[in-house]
Amino acid sequence: MRALPLLTLLLGSCMMVPALAANSSPEASEWLNKLAQAEREQSYQGSFVYERNGSFSSHDIWHRVQDGKVSERLLQLDGATQEIVRVDGKVQCVSGSLVSRVGTPPDSAPRVLDPLKLMSWYDLSVAGKSRVAGRDAVIVTLTPRDQHRYAFELHLDRRTGLPLRSLMINDKGQLLERFQMTRLDTDDLPSDDDLRASSSCKPVEHVAAAHSDAASAWRSDWLPPGFELINSSVRRDPVRDSMVSSLMYDDGLARFSVFLEPVSDDAGPDTRAQLGPTVAVSRRLNTPKGKVMVTVVGEIPLGTAERVALSMRAQDAQARQ
Repeated sequence: MRALPLLTLLLGSCMMVPALAANSSPEASEWLNKLAQAEREQSYQGSFVYERNGSFSSHDIWHRVQDGKVSERLLQLDGATQEIVRVDGKVQCVSGSLVSRVGTPPDSAPRVLDPLKLMSWYDLSVAGKSRVAGRDAVIVTLTPRDQHRYAFELHLDRRTGLPLRSLMINDKGQLLERFQMTRLDTDDLPSDDDLRASSSCKPVEHVAAAHSDAASAWRSDWLPPGFELINSSVRRDPVRDSMVSSLMYDDGLARFSVFLEPVSDDAGPDTRAQLGPTVAVSRRLNTPKGKVMVTVVGEIPLGTAERVALSMRAQDAQARQ
């Protein structure tokens, strides 16, 4: 179960405004700063709807910031119960069909929202005002400067800066994903009972990953402009008894991961799939290390993911020294 990517954004460090920022609005940057501050400091509870590929689901959310710790519980209200509890961004337990989909991903730094950095890759603007969940909102748009990322339209609560609605849109103007609050309460602090997981929520085991040579063993001949490596690790896949390298890239808003795993000659076929904004592309590559399945997963256009997958190369030991 996934809500708005910006729900966990935190404000990044300052930098000089690039020349490309001329098309961005200082007012929009101020609102994104207010959003980041709200995520650091504002507790709330409420309900939201989530739409992807024409399918809707409704959810309750409890989010509490207390003594520097961020606790959050999400509960899907439609169909079979699905629940997830997070503390400081780390998943503590899941229930329902989520159990089989949540593995032991490598720990990564919180997603950092830095409006000044984003101005290099997106045009930021204030597009007007709206009213969502009975609250006045300001509309902030992030329009990508190239074809390698998606556009966002954010409706931010005027009083707190919290996101009331988020639309993710592709380059054809098609809606990929919608997040929208239907109820937001920022006055009553969620209680311990509100944040307590139900008995069906299964604890997630956090397995430490080895970080030795994950970043240096592989390189990409091409990355979309602005994306930087923010995390790398190696872990053992107990099902296939093989070592899987993972690398995570980020442009300050969008994020994707690359997984590399040795495979045999009879491995499955290359695949490509997209569900809403999330793509998954797998390609078999012949490398000096043998045959490797490269899988790119993230919220980037399909063509961009395919280009990244085909650009991965094994880094020889001499080049790493």
